[in-house]
Amino acid sequence: MAITAKQVKDLREMTGAGMMDCKKALTETDGDMDKAVEFLREKGLAGAQKKAGRTAVEGLSITATSSDGKKASVVEVNCETDFAAGSDPFKEFVNAVAAQVLDSDAADVDALLNEKWINDPSETVADEVAIQVGQKIRENIKIRRFAKLQAENGFVSAYIHAAGKIGVLVDVETDVDNDAVKEMGKNIAMQVAALNPQYISEDDISDEEKAHIKSITVDSALNDPASLPKPILNKLIDQAVSGKLWSDEDIAIYEEKKSNMNYLFNFLSKEAAAKLSELAIASKAEIAEEKIFSGLVQGRVSKQYKDICLLDQTYVKAEDGKQSVKKYIEEVAKANGAKITIKSIVRFQTGEGMEKKEEDYAAEVAKTVAEASK
Repeated sequence: MAITAKQVKDLREMTGAGMMDCKKALTETDGDMDKAVEFLREKGLAGAQKKAGRTAVEGLSITATSSDGKKASVVEVNCETDFAAGSDPFKEFVNAVAAQVLDSDAADVDALLNEKWINDPSETVADEVAIQVGQKIRENIKIRRFAKLQAENGFVSAYIHAAGKIGVLVDVETDVDNDAVKEMGKNIAMQVAALNPQYISEDDISDEEKAHIKSITVDSALNDPASLPKPILNKLIDQAVSGKLWSDEDIAIYEEKKSNMNYLFNFLSKEAAAKLSELAIASKAEIAEEKIFSGLVQGRVSKQYKDICLLDQTYVKAEDGKQSVKKYIEEVAKANGAKITIKSIVRFQTGEGMEKKEEDYAAEVAKTVAEASK
């Protein structure tokens, strides 16, 4: 039986289900509207579309690992509330999605949604999402992203932190696969979870990104005159005083405090400090060529690399509080006669980069009840 566009439109308005789902329901029921509605309800598709617009920034980031430890996946699945995220049905669903990804060839979420569902090949992943939304979790649910690592030589260490708020994968290349090396892999995954490195080493940072980091560091230094090397700061102050760019009050404060410059900025006005920043930026090219300023910038850039590069970070479990991750890995390698290289890392933090919209669920419930009583 041919299904008309009007039938699809009418069913969609009645149920709030998606257009393609409505068409499928009508096709399966030979155009019988009542049976199509029942079909959608049974599949959990009725009402799912209405929930799709609601904010989903809570949820879980969960990992799955193959039996041989050489392959692992991490997924982030979002829902609307912490309450739902902590429920057993939602946890079971996210774990199943992680298992689905483990053996999936999907390149993106859309492709994943079109795959046959791991627990019921008669459904797609998208069908199961709709069932979760309409029948089980009863909140908007979205598979936001996924990643998978497969070790060529060694293993993948997977770690879940903060009850599923952070999921981490670490590809460890090694020729020794014993308990000590695996423990090291777990510790590195914990490091990634705790300190969120953006790169494995400085070598992984592109020249363009390095230039960007340096440029920002230079501008940041010039905009914070109090942190500038004393010779440069003194030149800027001389310009401000001799050029009468400061108020008489600020000049008087400077004359009184110049014997102990460490506390000068505690007494200067905001306008005086801003004027020094203005002068510094205007002399950017000249200041940047000064060796003492270049040293300051390089020191700050190196500190940033230490923060964002895994191997340069201080190992979180270092007994002396100083040992780097690189040194820790080298010690484990030496103790076990192994070659160890961290090939890649993945870190998902649930909701990162998403804006959380404040929802008034009491008002929403009241609205739903009111509509149902009409």
